[in-house]
Amino acid sequence: MTHPASNHLIPQATYAKQLRPLLPKAAFEPDGSKLVILIVNAAILLLGWGIAAQLDHWPTALLWLYLPFAVIMGNAVIVLLFAGHDLMHGSVTRSGRLVRLVTLFSQAILWMPPTLWKTLHNRVHHNNTNAVADPDRNYRHEEPNVFGKWAQHMIVPSPTVTLPGLGLGMATSWALYTFRHLAAALLFNQTYCPHVTAQFSVKPEDRRTIAMELILIVLLHVSLLAYLQFDPIKIVLAYVLPIGLGYAGMIFYIYTNHRLCPMTEVNDPLINSVSIEVPKIVDLLHFNFSYHTEHHIFPGLNSNYYPLVRDRLAVLYPDRMGYVVPAGKAWRLLMETPGHYLDETTFTDWEGNARVSCPSLNLEMAGTTEALSRKPMAQG
Repeated sequence: MTHPASNHLIPQATYAKQLRPLLPKAAFEPDGSKLVILIVNAAILLLGWGIAAQLDHWPTALLWLYLPFAVIMGNAVIVLLFAGHDLMHGSVTRSGRLVRLVTLFSQAILWMPPTLWKTLHNRVHHNNTNAVADPDRNYRHEEPNVFGKWAQHMIVPSPTVTLPGLGLGMATSWALYTFRHLAAALLFNQTYCPHVTAQFSVKPEDRRTIAMELILIVLLHVSLLAYLQFDPIKIVLAYVLPIGLGYAGMIFYIYTNHRLCPMTEVNDPLINSVSIEVPKIVDLLHFNFSYHTEHHIFPGLNSNYYPLVRDRLAVLYPDRMGYVVPAGKAWRLLMETPGHYLDETTFTDWEGNARVSCPSLNLEMAGTTEALSRKPMAQG
């Protein structure tokens, strides 16, 4: 499949209208069991910090025994993000009060005030996916070389990123994303902020709420560090390492969601979003977050039903199934594709010298994952 012209793009609402009658009613009902999973993973973090508080009583030679638990805690961080993500889309419970209470704590480990996330993700990103107005898109080459753009160039997967830069980026890109957009909301809001890819605004009352949520989040993190007695070893093993691993796991998904896709002013999820194939156990642990295109068609759907959405899409649109890519191939493409848009369908590097067609445009026939995995052809 070659990329359809803009007048052949299909709006998200069209997919949803066609697919909804083909899905069971239960798919659109809240799934409260995810609250239990969220609580279990919050308990894992609390247990890990409880154990870490006693690390000063461990022999130095045995401190490495904490590392496996740090990895488990890192996965718990991922789960908290994805559970909070589903909560704020309304697919877990319809109780607004419960959502506000739970997400304040589930998102605290991510430094993301829930009110800001609702604006950035639910309202702006989902309605402007990979368009100029999307705060989650890549920078365009024509945009000013500000700090955020430079940071993206230095730490995001691309042909020019260094191994140390990539490692740093995997652990810190989420934090960079959060604090850039916090600054945009709290310090700039309706005025121009050069450090984000797309300007957005929040209501005055939401701005105050974001500030109050941020204060609570800061207090929670400071309290945790105080509980760990500001001990460098405890902080590294039980705070920096699990959070860094969690952020790296999340950003792996987030990098593949849209970075390989063309910019589209028509919100066509099968063109501007990518779903990756991961082992089933990973999908089970992470609420089918790999089914990202399906999520963009039905943001509030019970994530257990995303595989069924894909099955229905395969029947309705057999020529458009190239959006499904094995995780390893998606990562390889990220490492082969420059990180800035030259135009809607072409990527370029920091200097503007490379010319790489968007990988999803290199499909000779739709429906073949292997076609999408072909290496983009760079031109000088």
